[in-house]
Amino acid sequence: MKTFLKTTNDSPIFKKLKDAMRKASRKLPKYRQTEEILKLMENKDQIRNIGVIAHVDHGKTTMSDSLLMAAGIISPKVAGTALAMDYLEIEQKRQMTVKAANVSLLHERNGKSYVINLIDTPGHVDFTGKVTRSLRVMDGAVVVVDCVEGVMTQTETVVRQALEEKVKPVLYINKLDRLVKELRLSPQEVQNRLLSIIQDFNKLIDEYAPPEYKEAWKVNANEGEVAFGAAKDKWGFTLPMAVERGVKFSDVVTAYTTGSPDDLVKKVPLYEAILNMAVDHLPSPRDAQKYRIPKIWQGKEGSALTKSLLECDENGPIVIAVNNVVVDPHAGLVATGRVFSGTVKTGDQLYLVNAGTVGTVLQVGLFMGQAREVADKIPAGNMVALLGLEQARAGETAIDPNYQGEGAFEKLTYISEPVVTVAIEPKSTGDLPKFIDVLHKMSIEDPNLQVKVKEDTGEYLLSGMGQLHLEIALWDLQQKGFDVVTSPPLVVYRESIQSSGGPSEGKSPNKHNRFYVMVEPLNEKTLQLLQEGKVYDNQDFRERAKILREEAGWDTDEARNIWGIDDRLNIFVDRTKGLQHLREIKETIIQAFQWTTEAGPLAQEPMRGVKAVLVDALIHEDPAHRGPAQVMPAIKNSMMASFLSANPTLLEPWQKVDIRVGTEYMPPLNRIINQKRGRVLEVIPSASGNNMQMIAEIPVAESFDLSNEIRSATAGKALWGAEFSHWAPVPPSLLTDLIMKIRARKGLPQVMPKPSDYIEA
Repeated sequence: MKTFLKTTNDSPIFKKLKDAMRKASRKLPKYRQTEEILKLMENKDQIRNIGVIAHVDHGKTTMSDSLLMAAGIISPKVAGTALAMDYLEIEQKRQMTVKAANVSLLHERNGKSYVINLIDTPGHVDFTGKVTRSLRVMDGAVVVVDCVEGVMTQTETVVRQALEEKVKPVLYINKLDRLVKELRLSPQEVQNRLLSIIQDFNKLIDEYAPPEYKEAWKVNANEGEVAFGAAKDKWGFTLPMAVERGVKFSDVVTAYTTGSPDDLVKKVPLYEAILNMAVDHLPSPRDAQKYRIPKIWQGKEGSALTKSLLECDENGPIVIAVNNVVVDPHAGLVATGRVFSGTVKTGDQLYLVNAGTVGTVLQVGLFMGQAREVADKIPAGNMVALLGLEQARAGETAIDPNYQGEGAFEKLTYISEPVVTVAIEPKSTGDLPKFIDVLHKMSIEDPNLQVKVKEDTGEYLLSGMGQLHLEIALWDLQQKGFDVVTSPPLVVYRESIQSSGGPSEGKSPNKHNRFYVMVEPLNEKTLQLLQEGKVYDNQDFRERAKILREEAGWDTDEARNIWGIDDRLNIFVDRTKGLQHLREIKETIIQAFQWTTEAGPLAQEPMRGVKAVLVDALIHEDPAHRGPAQVMPAIKNSMMASFLSANPTLLEPWQKVDIRVGTEYMPPLNRIINQKRGRVLEVIPSASGNNMQMIAEIPVAESFDLSNEIRSATAGKALWGAEFSHWAPVPPSLLTDLIMKIRARKGLPQVMPKPSDYIEA
């Protein structure tokens, strides 16, 4: 039997799957031929690039198993329990997807064959960065919702992420067996529950969809835009499919009260419902790129390159959005992405916009879960895996070198940031060189995993989106053979200001240059625009100035003279007029600004939300006396002194918590939130009045034992989720003590810094 996956023979998970297949009594459907998929890739109308997104544990990967079963990739006997898209051992053990995988499937619909490029994404809040990167290459999303838990916090988060990328959603309501076996609902009560979930889902569309799609993208069950089923039992249907096959909701109730779901599996297999829904109601790349490109592409309107992208032209210039990179121990770095224009082949040269370098494609292929299938070429509208682009990172734009400088994809913006850190080092010092290399590769594969060196101690600081994120990273290190020592988890803080400060004078070490920088806090609207990626460093300065003037109240001249914007949401502005030699040292000044914002004066935590304004300078006429070693310390000292005179503070990360539980458990939950310096934002009664939904916020620093406390207070009956909410100033009563604790941990002097520390007499 010729298989899809030529390289899986040595994979432990596929060995297990083969064993399961041999034991299965039912003969496997024949594996689809790769050649057929590659041939269909030429027809963009018969391609769907879709993802599966959801709250954690609502059944995304279990549903994906049914789709792989239909393609013959796994056995019908193990579909629903294999979790084949979860190819890491820890994913199998924890029943949780932590790395996005993708696979190409074939599906027959109304006599036509379709290629479904399927991406399974994580649901846990700690891995929303991977969801963000996956959404860039999708055109449609199947949103999975547990019918008992309903629309949860992370459901809202991933739907919002999808709509911000103009990815069209459809809905799959999973685990209908729970309504019968656990809640014992009647057929009419089942339908009422499902209708309520559809209404809640459409409220999300109404709130977050682009204005022109608020109505068009709301799902209608009667049109087949909603599927219902039980992924673990491998059955599901849309209403048109149910009518066609003679299936009613009463049959579901009967199947789980008096019999088994086998008849449902035969009449309405889940893969048909999901893939038919994708083909019928999610767009082809040809259609999707017409409205997605104006949102995600930053290039000249009306240019030949932009036109090729809008038309998804396989004969146009090559443009690829890289959404993921993995480091193959044998092949090196593998960049996965979506070909939005052109056709990529082995030997092609591509310019990497962010890296500023040209790379040569050494191999072209498809990523099928953890295995790659080699291809001669991949045309526009399809997913691709590339070898040879060693400098590529997630979020990169790879483009035909002849079109260098004509545009790039919009910068990926993450809804959360790394907020928890551990200090980590190998027990054996002999492992250090290899350990450093592995950490570097891990940070390449996961841009939300930040690695820094604590220079005074040589410790490595690993920062992640939450405790689970770091737990997975540490497990990954153990699998690579490292025995490591870690500190307890620490919260990451930001340094900011609450008023204006300066300008302060910063002198160069040789005293021949002087710079005067003042600082002021960025307003909330500016921070929001930066967070959403609407204002960033390489945007046309006139367009950027227009956005800041109209939406954030900036002065036009100041907005046009922005020199730098860093990833920590700080801005540097030149407000000087006619200074000699200033332009000659512009890049050095920008580097000094970015260097300074990496570690503020209070506790060497990164700065956030600071506008630094150069108001004057005295610059030596001889280039030898105004090099980086002179300019950078002077800019830093001026910024630091002004920062310390601007009512500085620490910002701490806060989480939004969504708890659903019986009314009788609300008092103890209120006490927990209050004890953790939190606040209850909203309490919403259920339709029956027996349950309540509490929306609250608490600082991340208070959340490490939250799970155990909620479980204890509610006898384990609460459904809950959390996501990053915002940064907020540490209460003044706690500020000084916290600063001193952080300084002590970092080996800094136990005194509060003063502006005079950075100003030379």
